[in-house]
Amino acid sequence: MKLKKSCSIESIRIIKLALIALFSGAVFSAETIAADTAPTGSTAPPVFARVGESVITRQDYAAAFAAAVRSKFYHGKPPEAEVAALQREVGDKLVANVLLLGEAKRRGLAPDDAAVAQRLEQHEQRNRDNKQWQEARTQWLPVLTLRLQEESLLAKLESAVRNVPPPDEKQLREYYAANPGKFTEPEQLRVSIILLRVDPSSPADAWNKAREQGQDLVKQLRAGADFAALAREYSGDADSAEQGGDMGYLHGGMLPDAAQEAVDKLKPGETSDPVRLLEGIIIIRPTDRKPPKLGDFEVVRERARDLWLKEESERAWKSLIAQLKKETPIQVDESGYLPLPATAVEQEAAPKDQQDP
Repeated sequence: MKLKKSCSIESIRIIKLALIALFSGAVFSAETIAADTAPTGSTAPPVFARVGESVITRQDYAAAFAAAVRSKFYHGKPPEAEVAALQREVGDKLVANVLLLGEAKRRGLAPDDAAVAQRLEQHEQRNRDNKQWQEARTQWLPVLTLRLQEESLLAKLESAVRNVPPPDEKQLREYYAANPGKFTEPEQLRVSIILLRVDPSSPADAWNKAREQGQDLVKQLRAGADFAALAREYSGDADSAEQGGDMGYLHGGMLPDAAQEAVDKLKPGETSDPVRLLEGIIIIRPTDRKPPKLGDFEVVRERARDLWLKEESERAWKSLIAQLKKETPIQVDESGYLPLPATAVEQEAAPKDQQDP
């Protein structure tokens, strides 16, 4: 599918902004944020970035930033630190897209014409009653087509780059050995509970009464009373009460924080003091602990393979972008960016291998 050159480059950029204004409900809030974050008294130059021989204009950046704001910030004006981070994220993505589009064309990739045509048809159907679209369709359709073609090219390139060969046996075993934490089943704790339900909106007297009852039950349990019998009689948690209070094996963090904190201090067979939760007063008794267990290689083989492929795929994609940036002269005008918080500045300045992937 070839794009007819019915629009000038400048008109295409203007129409890009118009398309965003037409099809986003939050563009005006995005523009407000953009205006609020521009340096006071400054007149931003028309060029946002030069990437090799390509130019990213301020209009290009404004359109992309408006779309990003629409996608990320739903209610009200976000904190300046978040806006500052988003400004850089959008700028970096625009630069990367220029580089990647160039790489896609260098590799001789072509847009998926059928997919592009299908998306155009869907767009036409969605906007058949949109007066603005119908009036400006002749101008806007080429711009939208170009945008969809570029998205198709980027998707094709990403798919090709991420299509890494699967690991061989040696690589897979080395990955398994180097990452035991990814294949270790966490500690499991088997607990029994007695929940004395109290409505969260109940007055203090109701909570005090439940706590007193809990203290009496704890006294009985520590004196040797049958936990299961008392759970069946008093617990307001129907499912576990039927099992004598037994909740089965749980991973760390599955219990509410207050209950988890209490049970972490107990040995199997010991009974907690009454603990207040949102649902009421709870008494907990751990009955067994299973220590963390490394999964056998053969059992986790498929998971190891999937994780290896996912990580190698991500590494290949990021490596390509880094290589293209290294090989291409890039100049970005950051004068319109809000300052980053100190911690973020330190993170940006840190060597890439010290930053989170």
